[in-house]
Amino acid sequence: MEEIKKYINDNKERFLEELFSLMRIQSISSEENHKEDMVKCANRWKELLLEAGADSAEVMPTAGNPVVIGKKTIGANYPTVLVYGHYDVMPVDPIELWNSNPFEPVIKEDRIWGRGANDDKGQSFMHAKAFEYLVKSGTLNCNVKFILEGEEEIGSGSLYDFCETHKELLKANIILVSDTGIIASDTPSITVGLRGLSYLEVEVTGANRDLHSGLFGGAVANPVNVLCKMIASLTDEQHRITIPHFYDKVLEVSEEERQLMAQAPFNLENYKKALDIEEIYGEEGYSTIERTGIRPALDVCGIWGGYTGEGSKTVLPSKASAKISMRLVPHQDSVEITNIFQQHFESIAPQGVKVKVTPSHGGEAYVAPIDMPAYKAAEQAYTQTFGKRPVPTRSGGSIPVIAGFEKILGTKSILMGFGLEEDAIHSPNESYKLQHFFRGIETIVLFYGYYGK
Repeated sequence: MEEIKKYINDNKERFLEELFSLMRIQSISSEENHKEDMVKCANRWKELLLEAGADSAEVMPTAGNPVVIGKKTIGANYPTVLVYGHYDVMPVDPIELWNSNPFEPVIKEDRIWGRGANDDKGQSFMHAKAFEYLVKSGTLNCNVKFILEGEEEIGSGSLYDFCETHKELLKANIILVSDTGIIASDTPSITVGLRGLSYLEVEVTGANRDLHSGLFGGAVANPVNVLCKMIASLTDEQHRITIPHFYDKVLEVSEEERQLMAQAPFNLENYKKALDIEEIYGEEGYSTIERTGIRPALDVCGIWGGYTGEGSKTVLPSKASAKISMRLVPHQDSVEITNIFQQHFESIAPQGVKVKVTPSHGGEAYVAPIDMPAYKAAEQAYTQTFGKRPVPTRSGGSIPVIAGFEKILGTKSILMGFGLEEDAIHSPNESYKLQHFFRGIETIVLFYGYYGK
């Protein structure tokens, strides 16, 4: 541990500047005008992997954004670890809420601030630096492969075909991922479950043009009013989703496992205080941790229609739209859920409007067993760096390609995240604690030591 700490301390300024060189690139995958930035970021990753000690690294094309592949082989008799990360980031809007330029990273209050600080440039980069230490110290005891993609924030659409085409290239004993978090700085955890996702857009159309709200209001269906009522009907008073057959395949977690989950440290009052809310909200009969870990959810992520500019404009809009996210749990199929949502949403539309449902992207839920060697190695590593045994937890978030890896490559993943809720990923003022960045490097180094044995 002392040697690892010394190496990090001697090189920390360089580590941070290299990370910042990635964070300065505006690799926003959801915005077409950043296509060149995606290629630029992929090429920067290639350079960094080669500098860290990879035998080879290349930027490989896909149907969408390129994939970066790096390799280091030490021997056929050694286990192979495939490190997965993503170099694309979320949009920065609303830009006016940022306290600094999101693409000019800064350090203050012992944190790295900027888009991608945590998700996922900061967390992915820990692996490059842990790998660098292992190579330069001569202690690497695993073959290592890297795969870094540029479409995670938009569903990893091109990566599935890439994996099908390059199964041999991606062959490994375990996939190592840092794109999740821990419970708290003094309470490490390992994510053993991820929710799946079905994401889509709905559009309600009324008249063939915007209408005068005085001349037509009350006589013609208002798409905004209709859309709001339709969305409101998707959940009942117990906050359960009302779509027929939605819960048919939901995995019901045993009472024993629910009791184990309840042992994870969680302070409800601190949770509410951190979010500045007076009360929690969700499906009756489940705790806050259970609602995000083992139960599905339906949420509106954006809604628009009519005039929203300065001042007033008395119009009855022709169209209204919304983006809807459904987080899924084990045994729910994202394609099947998308289909039954579409059928239901179209069926509840009143006369006088037309409804269009456009699927966007999705993926399946994932659960990792806690008795596999990679989990045991990660558990030992966290215990050594944090001084406390990590708690296995299920995350409310989704990394759809993790289940895809298991289906296509037949390989399990271990999710070694180091982020915190307060890091505000996907939001303005994203940040990442320096302590967690450096401790993450230490923990990943130790993982290889234990796993290689």
